[in-house]
Amino acid sequence: MLKFLSKVRIEFNALDPRTASCLEFLAQCNARKAKESNPACQLLVKRRTDDHPPQITVTFVNGVEEVFDATTTPAQTIRNMILEKGQHLETEQMFREAGEAWPVIIPEEELHQFAPGTKFIPIKKEEKGL
Repeated sequence: MLKFLSKVRIEFNALDPRTASCLEFLAQCNARKAKESNPACQLLVKRRTDDHPPQITVTFVNGVEEVFDATTTPAQTIRNMILEKGQHLETEQMFREAGEAWPVIIPEEELHQFAPGTKFIPIKKEEKGL
């Protein structure tokens, strides 16, 4: 997960009962496997003393920053969103390195063309158990 990020900032008040997502995400970031995936990723923890809601801010390697409300977003959901966006970044980089245009634009007529190698096999009623 950290391999797609350049910076992670986790802010929470330790006395706030809504900090579960922040603490779980912090634990995921501190895991050996996560740290080894990107040792250069900065992990900043700000322990607040006010009533500001728990918040997780991530900066992707391309500079895009995203802020998550940790009171309503579970750590696993944040992690999945980072991984999904990271895969998108990897794909974009792969296309750019190959000299291809990004984003890839597929003409409308090609979207509706028959795809070779696939065939439609109708299911008989008795196979469905009907």
